Amino acid sequence: MKNIALIIFVILVCNFASAQSSDEMIKQAANAYKNEEYEKAVRIYKQILDKNIESPELYYNLGNSYYRLGKLGYAVLYFEKALKLDPDDEDTKYNLMISQARTIDKIQPLPQLWIWEWWDSVAASFSIYGWSAVVILFYILFLAAIGFYLITGNFRLRKISFYAGVLLIPVLILVSLMMISKINKETSVDYGVLTESIYTVKVTPGETANDAFVLHEGVKFSLGKSLDNWTEIKLADGKVGWIPQSVFGKI
Repeated sequence: MKNIALIIFVILVCNFASAQSSDEMIKQAANAYKNEEYEKAVRIYKQILDKNIESPELYYNLGNSYYRLGKLGYAVLYFEKALKLDPDDEDTKYNLMISQARTIDKIQPLPQLWIWEWWDSVAASFSIYGWSAVVILFYILFLAAIGFYLITGNFRLRKISFYAGVLLIPVLILVSLMMISKINKETSVDYGVLTESIYTVKVTPGETANDAFVLHEGVKFSLGKSLDNWTEIKLADGKVGWIPQSVFGKI
């Protein structure tokens, strides 16, 4: 028992020391950024990431540091990483928009039927957690309507609660489908951002393969299959090609 207690004590002390060390490094990085030592700030933030510590604030600050260095690809990458953890943060959304506005390539997505454009637009209005909260809210309202229908003795109130429950069924189904759509969009497909200033995408994996098209830093794309350190990418406009894994970062 004494040995177990000692082991637990050592683990707690190490975790506490590690947390203190990380907090101190975050302060150092913030001071470096404040003093316009952006390369130093990047170096410290990446050292923190190497400790398997991540947070939307950490990615946001790292994105800002890269933006100040003029490295738009890395800025977009880390703003995207921050939004993946906190999709509703307005500051990150704004900084991502500013960074993307400075990129060279403006990829136009393939046209969709208006119903799918509307669907994607509505689904994008909340994060996964936001849609989960909406589903729970309408589920509670539905249960409340049914419960009120069962316990009230007033005919008029029973009628109102019955129709309210009936109307809530399609709404509950709709918001549930929205949540499922959001989950599928964010979890079934991996995305990446080009961090190399410019790269000629290949038709097949390999530097000697035929050229497909040219991309510049900051472009976001979906990731497909991989082969020998090469990954297939697909742009929003439908273009497909291969790039080495060393020229992009995975969101």
